[in-house]
Amino acid sequence: MHRISRRIFLTFALLTAALAEAQLSIEITGAGASRIPVAIADFSGDSTAARIVTTTVRTDLERSGLFALVDTAGVALNENSPINHDEWKLRGADALAAGSLGRSLDGRMEARFRLYDTQKGVMLGGKAFVTGNEQLRAAGHRIADEIYEKLTGEKGVFSTRIAYVVKSGGQFLLQIADADGQGAATALTSAEPIISPVWSPDGGKLAYVSFEKKKPVVYVHSIASGKRHIVANFKGSNSAPGWSPDGRRLAVVLSKDGRSQIYSVNADGSGLQRVTQSAGIDTEPRYGADGNIYFTSDRGGSPQIYRVSATGGDAQRVTFEGGYNVSPRPSPDGKTLAFITRREGRFQLAAMDLASRQIQVLTDSTKDESPSFAPNSRMILIATEMGGRGVLSAVSSDGRIKQRLSVAAGDVREPAWGPFSQ
Repeated sequence: MHRISRRIFLTFALLTAALAEAQLSIEITGAGASRIPVAIADFSGDSTAARIVTTTVRTDLERSGLFALVDTAGVALNENSPINHDEWKLRGADALAAGSLGRSLDGRMEARFRLYDTQKGVMLGGKAFVTGNEQLRAAGHRIADEIYEKLTGEKGVFSTRIAYVVKSGGQFLLQIADADGQGAATALTSAEPIISPVWSPDGGKLAYVSFEKKKPVVYVHSIASGKRHIVANFKGSNSAPGWSPDGRRLAVVLSKDGRSQIYSVNADGSGLQRVTQSAGIDTEPRYGADGNIYFTSDRGGSPQIYRVSATGGDAQRVTFEGGYNVSPRPSPDGKTLAFITRREGRFQLAAMDLASRQIQVLTDSTKDESPSFAPNSRMILIATEMGGRGVLSAVSSDGRIKQRLSVAAGDVREPAWGPFSQ
């Protein structure tokens, strides 16, 4: 695995003492073996606003692990500046982005940019995004997404959000932040554990399990309004929610009839249906792009991963290598299954190519848990442990690119990567 010879620390904001404002800091610990050299010229226009957008774009691309930033030596260019392609080729750039912060005809602030292929001497594209002082970093993320997609052919995820749980001082905080850890806001604070957050397909809601009623209960929480409602509060345990692709139903695990089994329920709590029928414990359901529900079960004697039709029926075993494989997470593109495997006492993130059934262990840590795919299927976010404290880690699906995310305020657990922004 290729590793960067020196660790690059990217700290995006001062960590505040208030838990509600705790920010994630990101450390890049590994990058792709072949990175695209790209130059991001200083954006022109209002100096403060331009600096925020320029820094956001550069930081996003660098932390992706797929780009090598070419030193621009402080050169400022706007989207209409004449480009000397030969000069930028000599600097080592395969691509160049130039832009500005200005005003549109109706007086609104706009972030504009153009992207050039310096090797071919052509413009690859450009866009303008309406913004304001409070949305400058969001505009930078969107520009970085456009550059990422033009140069890789894949959609970028810099504009997406993540959710996670911070435990500190006896409190549990469900927090939502930008994918780079900035802009953290607290959706819920509780003296009781919060676990298993998962985003709805449209990004407007979070389902999660709260123990505030002194037992596990499944809630659905609106991000915009902060309002929530109970989806599953049956006798016994109610846990492990997973959204259907259309956002209308949730797979949940209930023990109301004895052993933990998988059910599906409408997002408003109605229409309960049983999905699995086994003498074992069935848990951790996740809908896949193939229409099946992937889940963990000990029905064969040890915890392994199975899949079953979303309407029930015979389940098929998916994992056979090793005696402990749990927490299945099918990728959004349907090509990969991420899960946690135990090897020689180490709990590590693994990925299975669903076509070939080949498995690759992606991490060298010992206490990985709760994997969650980025919506473009490129990265996997997990919780792990370092120095007795919970941190988050992001790993590419091929294992080459690695990042570590942490909060100074306390343990960070239960990550969930949200969908593409609408």
